Amino acid sequence: MDGVATDVKAQRVVLFDEDDPLQLACGRTLAPVEVQFETYGRLAPDASNAVFVCHALTGDAHAIAPDGWWREVVGPGLPVDTERFFVISPNLLGGCRGTTGPSSIDPRTGRPYGLRFPPITIRDLVAVHRRLLAHLGITRLHAALGGSLGGMQVLQWLLDAPEEIGRAGIICATSRLSAQNLAFSAAARYAILTDPGFAGGDYLVEGTRPDAGLATARRIGHITYLSEAGMARKFERPPEPDERPPADAAEWLGSRYPVETYLDHQAETFLARFDALSYLYLSRVMDSFDPFARPGTLPPDVRALVLSFSSDWRFGPEHGARIAEELRARGARRVERVVVETDAGHDAFLLDVPGYQERLAEFLAG
Repeated sequence: MDGVATDVKAQRVVLFDEDDPLQLACGRTLAPVEVQFETYGRLAPDASNAVFVCHALTGDAHAIAPDGWWREVVGPGLPVDTERFFVISPNLLGGCRGTTGPSSIDPRTGRPYGLRFPPITIRDLVAVHRRLLAHLGITRLHAALGGSLGGMQVLQWLLDAPEEIGRAGIICATSRLSAQNLAFSAAARYAILTDPGFAGGDYLVEGTRPDAGLATARRIGHITYLSEAGMARKFERPPEPDERPPADAAEWLGSRYPVETYLDHQAETFLARFDALSYLYLSRVMDSFDPFARPGTLPPDVRALVLSFSSDWRFGPEHGARIAEELRARGARRVERVVVETDAGHDAFLLDVPGYQERLAEFLAG
């Protein structure tokens, strides 16, 4: 488009209020619901170039290069080219980066919700996305894209309102967590819930923080985001010619290996930007996702890219295969199934991986 600038705009908007609350799947209502979001680029006069980006478990509204969480995908000249597309990137419901979540103030009490925040589902997240789209005056997206939990949101949106999405990019996502995935999520949540600083979910009021539990949850999560081959390449273990351990037990038990210091760094930086309640809620949202358990049909012209990474053992190629198979079984005739070879594991969707960005750009270009 001639004259398009890569405009970056950070905004907040109240999408639901007391007169029009959000009707949640659990049967409760929620109001107000405020959403933090960013937009990049300029909307075409006919609104035909809008791309909606859904973030993963610990993401936020800031996706764009050079410093956003999807900086390898969203930005000038990248697959989601902000010189061509108008990109919408919100912080999701239940988050802690500007959108209403369990750490927000409950207007009825004047205190943070804590565990009084209602249970939510991916369908609830999508309901807020759809209201944001209506607020922006857009009726149909050129594309909706997301990786991991973001891809799960795109899948739910496609099933709920296929007429609103021209192309659905579902990347390293799942339609149903395996028992192993559920176990990792349960262990991470247990670390938070049993931290004395959690204070029954009222740590924001009590002035404590479940930092030890949240740091442990982050360490567990990061192990699942990488592959064994990728970890061996990145964190080469040094030789230990001397069989004698250090004389001091504290030194002996401390972080000695590169992979340990990597996990320490990830935990430290995570504590500075994320909230334990959001981690609990959004990880549970992923656990309960099972959209194909309900019958449904799709128009034959639905277009979807289901992309997986060969070394992703969290939501690996078998998860993508199930999604593609179920979409086709419901009548979709334009479902593309792609597996990209890499040793980068689940985190590959965030990285510059050969064959990934090119395939995504082709899909968006049509």
